[in-house]
Amino acid sequence: MPILVLLVLLTACGTQAGAPGRPCTEIAALVGINVRITPSVAGRFADTTSLEACWNGSCHTYPFVLSPATTAADSTCAGTGPDDTCSAQVRETGGKTGFAVIPELPAAPVRVTFAGETLTVTPKAVYPNGPDCGTGGPQVELTVDENGVR
Repeated sequence: MPILVLLVLLTACGTQAGAPGRPCTEIAALVGINVRITPSVAGRFADTTSLEACWNGSCHTYPFVLSPATTAADSTCAGTGPDDTCSAQVRETGGKTGFAVIPELPAAPVRVTFAGETLTVTPKAVYPNGPDCGTGGPQVELTVDENGVR
């Protein structure tokens, strides 16, 4: 997940994708299912886990690693002009996050089983360079909290 966050942040830097006269970058997006586990239930999960995804009559199990979830904390800037230097610290939230890479994931309803619960989700295309630069493939996010998987 930290790599996914880095890719998103790098995409946000620099020129606007698809702007007139500016080419789209060749950044890609992982195709798969992101799992976000809230701090209230994170202790129930080991660092490695898996989920099952089913579509078109076929089911497959996808293993993935859970990492500590982080959020932006304190930030500082030195100077007052356009050449300022800024930094930001991150802190762990107590939650966990992971991403199951599923290259063949369709942008259509998928039955997912995770943590003993089954639900149907519809992955959506993501646009890492903005909508004018084409799709990076479908993704969907599951959230796990004290109420279950949603």
